[in-house]
Amino acid sequence: MAERFPGGVISKTPPTVTPPVSGEGGSASGVWSLDEVLGYEKAGAWPKPFLPLELYAWGRGAFGSIGDNTVVDKSSPTQVGALTSWSVLGSRGYSGAAIQLNGSLWAWGRNHHGQLGVGSQVYTSSPVQVGSLTNWQGVESGQQSTLAVKTDGTLWSWGRNNQGQLGLNDVNISRSSPVQVGALTSWKKVSNCNFHTAAITTSGNLYAWGYNTLGAVGDGTTIRRSSPVQIGALSDWLDVSAGGYQTLALRSNGTMWAWGYGNQGCIGNNSQANQSSPTQVGALTTWAAVSSGFLHQMAIKTDGTIWSWGRNSLGQLGDGTTVDRSSPVQIGALTNWSLISAGGYNSFSIKEDGTLWGWGSNQQGRVGDSTTVYRSSPVQIGSDTNWHRVSVGQGFSTATTKG
Repeated sequence: MAERFPGGVISKTPPTVTPPVSGEGGSASGVWSLDEVLGYEKAGAWPKPFLPLELYAWGRGAFGSIGDNTVVDKSSPTQVGALTSWSVLGSRGYSGAAIQLNGSLWAWGRNHHGQLGVGSQVYTSSPVQVGSLTNWQGVESGQQSTLAVKTDGTLWSWGRNNQGQLGLNDVNISRSSPVQVGALTSWKKVSNCNFHTAAITTSGNLYAWGYNTLGAVGDGTTIRRSSPVQIGALSDWLDVSAGGYQTLALRSNGTMWAWGYGNQGCIGNNSQANQSSPTQVGALTTWAAVSSGFLHQMAIKTDGTIWSWGRNSLGQLGDGTTVDRSSPVQIGALTNWSLISAGGYNSFSIKEDGTLWGWGSNQQGRVGDSTTVYRSSPVQIGSDTNWHRVSVGQGFSTATTKG
């Protein structure tokens, strides 16, 4: 997930912590995700948080991915429980993960490798709390592993570790409960989709680890890494998104960079070649947000336009075709997009007016438009105008609304 908030006055420091009034305004711990903070700092504005926040899911229901206490597919957004206190979403694999406003971490869905973090390998069809701590601020659940950041800047991981994606300096040792990654206390953003992980520190340094045969780590090699390695010496990385076999990142100067799997145009530099180190995508300095899917990529410019490239076999690029693209192509002509999320074979975006739009594979109702018709262009999901966040997994998606 990545988002854009245009305009405003630059303020690099968080606003004063004050309680919300009438469900809106003020600020509180856990109200903003790390992705939101990155977007707000890029735009130079701190928007007001909105409460309450309801949680919805749709798509493939196997192993309880929807979280509504069933294993039934849902072709339209279905509310997950009755709570109205959800804040951060991080569902990019076969299981769901979310943080509540009080900083507690919750997970549900597939759990074959302990990726729920609840000390077992039994799936659950409704959210269960991961431990009892209330100091979580960021989470991303990939296909079979999960990583999360606490408010103290420490990084934690659990689940499958066949490629060292947990960053614990070993391979093929799965964990079913959170384990701290190294000793750093300056982690700010983590991204995990498939078998590699990327993260940014508060100082703007970029790190990555895990599967690297195709160069997805970005350290100039194809050697698998089981612990974080710094990517270059730059300290101005603003955002990063780990995709299936590639990585997409944004620097504070508005330039966009990609590396890893190049086939089907994933890198976006008009070639099919793999790249083992960060490669700039074009020469523009107007990129505001990035999101990397399984084999396709998305980005928003500062003017609010959406662009995508890479694999397009199921219409996941949203350009009205099923033709792969090796460089960014604009999706429609609108300039009012504020948030993007690229997943397995789907993409979603929220406009500035709060409407939710989806496209791509619609098997098992994955688009969420109450049909199973595949969509190669954005279609609106329902008629609500209060969508807040969206996160695309492998076959299902989650989103929050401003209740």
